[in-house]
Amino acid sequence: MLKRWQALRAQLHPLAARLSQDPSYRLGSYQEVAQAAKLGFTLDVNRATVDDWLRLPGLSIRQAQGLVRLRQAGVQFHCLEDLAAALGAAPTQLTPLAPVLSFCYYEEHCGTLPRVGLNQATVYELCSLPGMPPAVAEAVVQERSRRGPYQDLADLQRRLGLAPDLVQTLMYYLRP
Repeated sequence: MLKRWQALRAQLHPLAARLSQDPSYRLGSYQEVAQAAKLGFTLDVNRATVDDWLRLPGLSIRQAQGLVRLRQAGVQFHCLEDLAAALGAAPTQLTPLAPVLSFCYYEEHCGTLPRVGLNQATVYELCSLPGMPPAVAEAVVQERSRRGPYQDLADLQRRLGLAPDLVQTLMYYLRP
């Protein structure tokens, strides 16, 4: 029954046949992108390989390689605007690809990174954390010795006036 359904679907939708027979089939137009989306084709932007990106029309190999390098460096794309910024393009240029793009979030650092105690760490230990500016590490220790231990990361942010992005980066490495 399943094979019969797949054969019928392939007859009705030649693109479905191409997509199922050739896993590297490159969509040739934005019209095919729209059809592929209706057939259930998606591309997870936060797991896509260079070959995956090249399946989409309008993307060059250099652009695909750049997106993959950014992902390997830890950048996650949350929306079409993120992709556009990474490619140096206007979001409207990527709108025709939106029907097949899937923006999934992955906690790659969850539970696997060494964490240091915010109220015990030395300046040297804090400086070893990814994204920790040396001036902030020194301020953390000075403020702690002046006003006592931090209650939590929100207390740290409030007392030092840290930018939300910095706290978001550091929260994977700090524990109260």
